[in-house]
Amino acid sequence: MWKTAEGSTGRLVQLCLGYFVFYVIFGVATKCFTGRAAIVVPPMTDMEFLVWSSFGGSLICLLVVFAGGWQRSGVKGIPPEYAYIIPSGICTAVVIPTTTLMYMLLKSVMVAMVIMRASVIVISRLVDEAQIRQGILRKTVYWQENAAVVFAVSAAATQIFLAKSEDFDFLGNAAAMGVLSAYICAYSLRIYIMNYYKNTRPKGTALNNKWFFSIEQIAASAAMALGALVVYRSASEAAPVKAFQAALAVPHASAAAANLAGAVYGMVAFFSVFIFMFKGRTATFAGLVNRLTSLVAGTTATLVSYFIFRGRFPSPADWASLALIFVAVGFLTMAERRRVDELSAEALR
Repeated sequence: MWKTAEGSTGRLVQLCLGYFVFYVIFGVATKCFTGRAAIVVPPMTDMEFLVWSSFGGSLICLLVVFAGGWQRSGVKGIPPEYAYIIPSGICTAVVIPTTTLMYMLLKSVMVAMVIMRASVIVISRLVDEAQIRQGILRKTVYWQENAAVVFAVSAAATQIFLAKSEDFDFLGNAAAMGVLSAYICAYSLRIYIMNYYKNTRPKGTALNNKWFFSIEQIAASAAMALGALVVYRSASEAAPVKAFQAALAVPHASAAAANLAGAVYGMVAFFSVFIFMFKGRTATFAGLVNRLTSLVAGTTATLVSYFIFRGRFPSPADWASLALIFVAVGFLTMAERRRVDELSAEALR
């Protein structure tokens, strides 16, 4: 087995590979349930797949957490960190449904994806700046990381400028703006909390990321269950609310299979969180690694779907975006070499 040390480049590569593999599997699996290439008969609506895959994703996270005893690993009493980890979990409960709602409210899935991925990259950089000014983060954001941010955002924006126009009246869409605002606020607070936890550990203390993940996921699952109950009993006539109620009231015949697909996506959550909280790295670096991995995985999933299900072949915008991603990765590689040298020097002091 490939054994790596906490905070090493090897461990980072392992996390990225895990994220990439499970993301690609889930991306291809979604084609089986929704859209014209679906093999499920009848195909699921977007909301039906959201409901039952989300249930499977939450369930696998909780099963792993409780089976491994992560919620009590090395922790005694009632740690003060609960005061901000539980809110982080509530933020996660906001991020999950708002992500899918963005896809549903905008006709262009590509536009929604670009906006959300670019937002997280920018948020990560702003979190670093805030924590440096607060004295919480005592590391420098290398110029290579800033350069990677520029190319990563350019990679995302390329999709908008090169793709065919579908529905770009985003600012005029009040519902979409409201959902995006909730998404950005929740993700900003969540990334800030993750890095606050990471950057305030006493020197020489190992990060207990499994415990952080367990508390966050338990809080997120409880918040989503409560939110689902409120929406299900709501008298609102809004289309997403009615679709959600219908999906729960009459489960699709393939709901159990969608649970399994969701469990694959649930595995992505482990790698995603551990990358965001990776030891010794800035939020800028970790956020870039996280989002760039998902962008590459998304293009790969599109290619696999094309060859297996005769789906859409990656567009020129996809390939141009991928090229810019590789440039960003090049800058991140340079930044990682500098950071490893810095950490090695610190260890010798």
